[in-house]
Amino acid sequence: MTTKEDMPKRVTDPMLEQLALLMETNRKQSEIIESQAKTIEELRATIVELNASLAWLKRKVFGKMSEKCNPINNGDPMLPFDYGDLGQIEAEIEEARSRAAEQITVPKSRAANKTPRRNRVVMNNLPVVTVVIEPENVDLSRYVKIGEEHTRTLEMKPGYLYVKDTVRPTYAIKDETEAVENGKRMVVTAPLPLMPIYKGMPGASMLAEVLLQKYEYHVPFYRQVKQLEHLGVKLSKNTLDGWFRPVCELLRPLYLELRKKVLAADYFQVDETTLPVINHDRHKAVKEYIWIVRAAVPRLLFFHYDNGSRSQKVAVRLLKNFKGYLQSDGHPIYDAFEDGEDVCLCGCLAHIRRHIELCKEENPEYAMQGLKFIQDMYNVEYMADKQELPYEKRAELRQRLSEPILDSFELWLKNTYPKVLKRSLMGKAIAYAYSLLPRMKPYLHDGRIFIDNNRCENALRPLVISRKNMLFCGNHEAAENTAIICSLLGSCKERGVNPREWLNDVISKLPYYLAPKSDRDLKELLPDVWRK
Repeated sequence: MTTKEDMPKRVTDPMLEQLALLMETNRKQSEIIESQAKTIEELRATIVELNASLAWLKRKVFGKMSEKCNPINNGDPMLPFDYGDLGQIEAEIEEARSRAAEQITVPKSRAANKTPRRNRVVMNNLPVVTVVIEPENVDLSRYVKIGEEHTRTLEMKPGYLYVKDTVRPTYAIKDETEAVENGKRMVVTAPLPLMPIYKGMPGASMLAEVLLQKYEYHVPFYRQVKQLEHLGVKLSKNTLDGWFRPVCELLRPLYLELRKKVLAADYFQVDETTLPVINHDRHKAVKEYIWIVRAAVPRLLFFHYDNGSRSQKVAVRLLKNFKGYLQSDGHPIYDAFEDGEDVCLCGCLAHIRRHIELCKEENPEYAMQGLKFIQDMYNVEYMADKQELPYEKRAELRQRLSEPILDSFELWLKNTYPKVLKRSLMGKAIAYAYSLLPRMKPYLHDGRIFIDNNRCENALRPLVISRKNMLFCGNHEAAENTAIICSLLGSCKERGVNPREWLNDVISKLPYYLAPKSDRDLKELLPDVWRK
């Protein structure tokens, strides 16, 4: 029999079960909603990144490829803002920035500075072949010459091959008794000149042309074979390859001297790039790395190949005795020098600019604000270049004008970062820029230091073009030989030396410099001191 006390319990239990079920359902739905909201935010961030990547690809395909930061006039109607919202920046820094910005003289655009072309000037130093054309069907005896008309055209004679026949006459003494009495030789012949390749067919000029074609004009051996065939000689690719190896060994001691001279400097610019090398075990080309070290002040450089490695150990081993300024991009392999007492790391403003430029589509307002700071710092460099300031004066100009702008840029990064998504391109660009900003400070106090690492990257471009044409190196030895030739040709370019004249002269002289008991100094042949 049901009692009165049992009634509330019998009624309440089903309700509690139903309530618990509803609460559990509600909890699960809340979790689903929260998960979906998180997914939506992630998808939105992904869409933003993809749109920015798409915009970057469109710019790479259809836009301008130059990374040069052309001067921007502060009154440009395309940039109606100054630096955006800097309300939180300290008044004294803003005032210093404003004073610095007012003193920056914005140079005219390059288009406005262009001088009229004078094509005829380029022909002044060339040999002249005169061709006289007399009037036809005219009795010139009845005329007196009163002047002449000159029409100058630039002509070209295709390259040609020739055989150099070195004749060494042999002489016999007339009086044999004189030879016996005075100890003279019965037969006299001039000694054979030392050859770049012992008993080899190619002369110095031929070897120089093979190297120039491959690494200066980026013509692989199989294309050179076709060119030579058109000039009248049939050679095989293997023949050129057989010439290439010994001439690289001939140039190797000079390459080592170049390394010593570069490593003795106190200001380096370093970078690295890929170099495909055939892995015979895996039967395919593997992406290896080659390093470049550029001494900015003597303007010399060398490439370094260490079995294709890009590890931090290679950098430490290569620069183990270095003391001074080390300029690079923001790659972590150079962090090993961060806390060194003898090494001061310098940053690259161009890399910071590239990261911010990627944000133009995602966040154009903040991107243009950040780029305006960078543009003003580049304008200071344009001013110094135009005035041809020495290192000391350049440092003074940077401290007076660039330092306040760099300080304001740092505070702008701090204030802007909380306003953007951390995963967005703008958030990543700000984080990247802020992490490298301390490495930008040294350039303010030493006029020798460049504002970016672009000159080192520019020195890599010939190798990149050669890489696209030759596709790969056959082995590690071939990659090391590539480093040797690119180092010497790159140093010639840095010093403004004609590589053809330099190679012709150096290849012909090196056998004498490397001969046993030779007292000649190899340093005399380096591009910075070489003379014809």
